[in-house]
Formats: sequence, structure tokens, C-alpha cells
Amino acid sequence: MSAVEGLKDVRSRIAAAAQEADRDPGDVELIAVSKTFDADAIRPVLEAGQRVFGENRVQEAQGKWPGLTTDFSGVELHLIGPLQSNKTKEAVALFDVIQTVDREKIARAIATEMEQQGKTVRLYVEINTGLEPQKAGIAPDDCADFLALCRDELGLSIEGLMCIPPFDENPGPHFALLRKLAAENGIDRLSMGMSGDFETAIGFGATSVRVGTAIFGAR
Repeated sequence: MSAVEGLKDVRSRIAAAAQEADRDPGDVELIAVSKTFDADAIRPVLEAGQRVFGENRVQEAQGKWPGLTTDFSGVELHLIGPLQSNKTKEAVALFDVIQTVDREKIARAIATEMEQQGKTVRLYVEINTGLEPQKAGIAPDDCADFLALCRDELGLSIEGLMCIPPFDENPGPHFALLRKLAAENGIDRLSMGMSGDFETAIGFGATSVRVGTAIFGAR
């Protein structure tokens, strides 16, 4: 299956899952995860009308997106991988959305860079719903305090919450937890669900799904 065929299939599945959940398919944003794929692989997906993309690494994105955004208008880039503090300047300059605000040091660095660059980047806080030690993210019990720090002390507007459930567990309870935390903290947007579970995530209220393999194929 080509990437364009994969894109059509994923869009169709998003629409079906939304309808099954009595939701408007237009309320679910598809983030095409283009990490590890080069500009030539991404170009046909852009030509097919997709404009929202996710990348894991700042340096990799710097190598391919400036040229693509010159050729295609309206592109929105999401950073969906961990952000190192020494890459904050580049990340704020390149990305429209950073979904992986996961600790105080990064939140402070982003606030500083946005002020210095005069640019507002939309932000999500990553929640480690499975409390996995090898994964980034705020513990669920610390969510409210961290959001208060971002909003009240740093003046950051947090648009959404994001999670990556443990790969060997039923994702449903993790999606339900993220939805609960968002509701408790006045947040409307939920980035959750990937190639293997995005239909489940839509049933739990995902407003963005991050799909790579089902579009571009195996890495």
C-alpha cells in the first residue's frame, strides 16, 4: 500500500470510529507521523492534502521540513518526541505545536524562548499514564500542580494533554485517565492513539491521533 492509499484508509477509519462514537469526524485531527521518512516519502502525502505532521527529533525535522514548507503552504508541525533542553531554541523556531512538555526545566526553557523569539507555540503536557520509569511524562497525580506552574508562574497556555500507553496493556484505561485529567483541569484537547489503537482513542474522546506506520508503512 502506498502512503497516499494508507492516508485514505486511515482517514476513512477515523471517520467510521468517530461516527460509531457519535462524534463529528471533523473534530478528530490526523497527525501524520513522518519521523524517519525523508522529504521524498512525505511529498506525496502533502500533495494528497495532508497538512498536519508529527516528528520525534528536532534535528531530523530541521533537515527536511524547511524545504517542504516552502513548497507547500499551511503545514503544521508537531513535536511528539522528547525535547532536550539544549534543543529548545530550535524547537520553538521550527514547530507550531510541542506535545511533550514533561518537566519544569523544559517548561521554563520554552517560556524563555517564546519570549525571546516573539513566537507563540501551542503546548501539550505529556502524562505518563502507566508510570513507566523509562518514559517521559508527568505522573498523573502531579498533573494539576504542573499545569498550575505552567499557567500561573510561567504564563504558558496549555492547549492539551498527550499520552503514550504501555504497549503491552489495554490502552482504554489510559485514554480514560487522560480524559479525566483533562476534564478536571479545564483542558479540551487530547492527543492520544497511534496506528494500533487510534480507533479506541477516538471512542475515548481523542481530538488528535498520531498515525505513522498505517500511513507510511513500517520503519
